[in-house]
Amino acid sequence: MNPEGKLIIFSAPSGAGKTTIVQHLLSKYSDKLEFSISATTREPRGTETNHKDYYFISKEEFLHRIAKKHFVEFEEVYTGTFYGTLREEIERIWAKGKAVIFDIDVEGGLHLKRKYEDQALAIFVQPPSLEVLKQRLSGRGTDSPEKLQERFAKAEKELNYAPKFDVILKNYDLQTACNEAEVLVNDFLSEKINL
Repeated sequence: MNPEGKLIIFSAPSGAGKTTIVQHLLSKYSDKLEFSISATTREPRGTETNHKDYYFISKEEFLHRIAKKHFVEFEEVYTGTFYGTLREEIERIWAKGKAVIFDIDVEGGLHLKRKYEDQALAIFVQPPSLEVLKQRLSGRGTDSPEKLQERFAKAEKELNYAPKFDVILKNYDLQTACNEAEVLVNDFLSEKINL
């Protein structure tokens, strides 16, 4: 099993459970996987820390790095808020002999898949329904009503991208979804999946 040079991409609308699934995989396969820390221009939330949850950088710095072609993908996810994957982050993880695992928005995930093709397994985490997604996001209590509306509209659009991914992982039951994700990751790292 050679994880080096491979990427595992988990994408989904916000609230679909991708972060929980990725955290599960990281705890189970810490010897084979490492999380790709994204760069963002947004402010840290709650207990988030720089260089652990995200690379928090200014909008000016982000735009400078775009101009210098430091990103393998980036996007203005919400108005004025950028997210992106730094090339040096992927190279840092590959140098350790590990596969890179991503918890990334839908369009960013598709950009990575197009760029890395057969080196990447792109998994779309499908929530039970848009209504369940809305309940999960509202229940977090971290967003203003305006921000929630923006997230709902984005989620509705993102659900249409599911067929463009290699695999649709249904997250109707979290434990089942985590178990299925383990099989997908094992098969991909063992090269049992032909993309």
